[in-house]
Amino acid sequence: MKQLVKAFEELKINYDDILLKKYETYMEGILKWNEAVNLTSITEPSRFIQKHYIDSLLSVIYKEFQNAELIIDVGTGGGFPGIPLALAAPDKKFVLIDSLNKRIKIIKELCGELEIDNVTAIHGRAEELARNKNHRQKYDLCVSRAVANMATLSEYCLPFIRRGGWFLAYKGPNTDEEIKESANALRVLGGKIRREEHAKLSNFNLEHKIIFIEKTGDTPSKYPRKAGTPSKDPLK
Repeated sequence: MKQLVKAFEELKINYDDILLKKYETYMEGILKWNEAVNLTSITEPSRFIQKHYIDSLLSVIYKEFQNAELIIDVGTGGGFPGIPLALAAPDKKFVLIDSLNKRIKIIKELCGELEIDNVTAIHGRAEELARNKNHRQKYDLCVSRAVANMATLSEYCLPFIRRGGWFLAYKGPNTDEEIKESANALRVLGGKIRREEHAKLSNFNLEHKIIFIEKTGDTPSKYPRKAGTPSKDPLK
């Protein structure tokens, strides 16, 4: 876990042996469950720590994350970036959603074992949950590492965010064309890109950009469209 300690120190995250043990045990649990349920293709512990933990934690230094109280992770998969962020920020509340119930059951079980009590894991598609009054435009911040183009991802995520809130999209290093093509979709959905940050740490070879999208207006009631449509027919 020495890699994680180095990252904590550079990101100025408070930690102790108990917290480190929780990260270690959660990783062990995901890798054990991964033998039966597809949670990650990264099974070597040092790469897991770098690609799932440290990469997930890169947003903690930004004021948009620090000022948020209620955070949603859309398409969380094995719990990333939500679980690493929740462990690092126990004062914040996190909702993790995924369309595969097996993954959600695993996250719930591991959170119960580790007493991670600031996380709620919910099974469901973003297109459906974002129409639920308990979730629509309720969140201060949305984070997502889901694999989808910006137009599709924005239709999944922006309806969850309140006006004045933020969507932090974890993307690869080459996103200029994708961002350009999503400009109209963002406008329609009530979002506006404010900046991009090359998320990196001095001791690690990470290649993420974080795209900072402010929720500047309400998302029209017809969005998100019915399940499957945002991915098959992205807004142009």
